[in-house]
Amino acid sequence: MNVDLTIHTGLARKILTGFIRSELTRAGFSHALVGLSGGLDSAISCALAVEALGPENVLALRLPYKSSAPDSLEDARITAEQLGVRFETIEITSMVEDLIQREPKITDVRKGNLLARARMIVLYDQSEAFRGLVVGTSNKTEILLGYTTLWGDMASALNPLGDLYKTQLRQLGRALQLPRSVLEKAPSADLWIGQTDEAELGMKYEEVDQLLSLLVDRRYTPQDCVQAGFDVGFVEKVLQRMRRNQFKRIMPPIAKLSNRTVGYDFLYLRDWGT
Repeated sequence: MNVDLTIHTGLARKILTGFIRSELTRAGFSHALVGLSGGLDSAISCALAVEALGPENVLALRLPYKSSAPDSLEDARITAEQLGVRFETIEITSMVEDLIQREPKITDVRKGNLLARARMIVLYDQSEAFRGLVVGTSNKTEILLGYTTLWGDMASALNPLGDLYKTQLRQLGRALQLPRSVLEKAPSADLWIGQTDEAELGMKYEEVDQLLSLLVDRRYTPQDCVQAGFDVGFVEKVLQRMRRNQFKRIMPPIAKLSNRTVGYDFLYLRDWGT
């Protein structure tokens, strides 16, 4: 079964720029920051922020570790210059190296999480200096599969990309006329040398996006997906990841003791009549 994930890029662009503008204004801000990795997702978030707020109101930060790929840094520079935004480079190596060297047998996953969280420390520190909000870059595929670092790349004040699958972001990236090197490169969090998203996940974005669309958007049962042509092992693997990572998709649950608990009964905008 071939699921059509084509989006109307012009309409998506209008909605997402409006979302960024309204969410910042509602919170009393007019500036935004984006961690610009050199990859597609962060380039799209930066481009949308520029369209919504103007380049003078957006700060792009390159946050390399010592093993970061030189082409990622170059692609981030090219993207920032094409968009006309101010960009700065702050290396995070010294922030994490003591922790990494403390444990010679540290796994790549732990090391990657350290880098992701260190980058978010810098972004949020600079957000105070720039008087702006951090714009997220996590897409729907990553969020559903839990292929994100809690309080790392998942952390943001607002996320314009979270309801678009990776294959849909590629369409939007082309419509935004991002640099070719960004559009064509293999997706990678650049957490260690040679790392790619699809190799680490063990699945192709084109295939998993179609399955996720059936499971989530069309509410297919796992059996329906198998009948539609997906391998039963693949369906179970994806479902397992979705279930196991549900905790990443919600704020920490609060134990309820009173009759108005934050996040359950007290929801600020509704309860204050706005």
